[in-house]
Amino acid sequence: MKRFLLFLALFFVLLIGGLYISGYGYLLKAVWVVYGTGHKTTFLSDYSYFDNRVIGKSREAQPWPLHKDYNKVAMPAALDSVQKQYGTVAFLVIKNDSIWYERYFDNYTAESKSNSFSMAKSYVSALLGKAIADGYIKGLEQKVSDFFPQYKEGLGAELTVGDLSSMASGLDWQEEYYNPFSVTTRAYFDTNFRERILDLKITSEPGKAFKYLSGNTFLLGMVLEKATGKTLSAYLGEALWEPMGCEGDALWQLDSEESGLEKAYCCIASNARDFARLGKLYLHKGNWEGKQLLDSAFVEQSVKARFEQSPEYGYGWWLLDYKGTHYFMMRGHLGQYVIVNPTTGVIIVRLGHHTADTAPAGSVYPQDIYDYIDLVK
Repeated sequence: MKRFLLFLALFFVLLIGGLYISGYGYLLKAVWVVYGTGHKTTFLSDYSYFDNRVIGKSREAQPWPLHKDYNKVAMPAALDSVQKQYGTVAFLVIKNDSIWYERYFDNYTAESKSNSFSMAKSYVSALLGKAIADGYIKGLEQKVSDFFPQYKEGLGAELTVGDLSSMASGLDWQEEYYNPFSVTTRAYFDTNFRERILDLKITSEPGKAFKYLSGNTFLLGMVLEKATGKTLSAYLGEALWEPMGCEGDALWQLDSEESGLEKAYCCIASNARDFARLGKLYLHKGNWEGKQLLDSAFVEQSVKARFEQSPEYGYGWWLLDYKGTHYFMMRGHLGQYVIVNPTTGVIIVRLGHHTADTAPAGSVYPQDIYDYIDLVK
């Protein structure tokens, strides 16, 4: 038995050493954070296992007004069934810029933080619009090579900041969430990721077609950091979080405390009420309570498809034409949504543990998105 235990200990020492030597040491953290906590993938409260930078709540908080019919209208029984099926933790409906319906589950409250995952991409795109308005960036057509000379040669010489925002970079990035060896998994769990991002090559012509790659937003975040001379968290705080009157502190995951690079493609932890504010800002074409925070033309361009053959995406926002209505959405892993109906002014915020496994025929979206839209009248 002693010999066996010694052999087992030696095996694990060699395994761990081999992982670090080969550059896969991040897998140990992935196993510890995910499987060690009883999960099968990243989860809503996993931000507590990472280094984060605080985005401070607004010094002049602006609580959402409550609609005159706040929680008075009975929702369809089918909605309760959907919430239970997909593990919803927060469900919020805004009408006429007021909270019309609000419900929390699984011990979550209006103040509970939840990982946004890729909803963060919409914030980064909004910061791009703000950086253009502030003069830090010339426009959507400015070349990425102006900020990072690594992209001055070959196909990279044509890459623009607009290509990154609209997912049209041609970047060599493997978008796989459940492959432990993919660059997406490495980006989530590894540390000091700046050099790895800048080592990525452009393998197809930029600006020609949509292909959803989280690396686009990661690189765009680095562009914004370099252009503004500020961390993404600081810029988000001063440009949007503060003037939108956000009531709670938010957290943005970092690759490490030492490097201090926000995972721009994901992972702002906040609550449903504060997430809803960016939906309201875009609903009102960049205007917040009389103050123009983002250029209206930029907002309108953001929520329209850049490519006719890919009508589902604009600049940092997902798009859906359904039953004669054009919706735009923030969307994150496991079904984190801010869904905006610009026709009626309704905003739906849903945070939760799961998304649907199936999609309607011909749709790129899971069934639950349609369920939330159809069941909220």
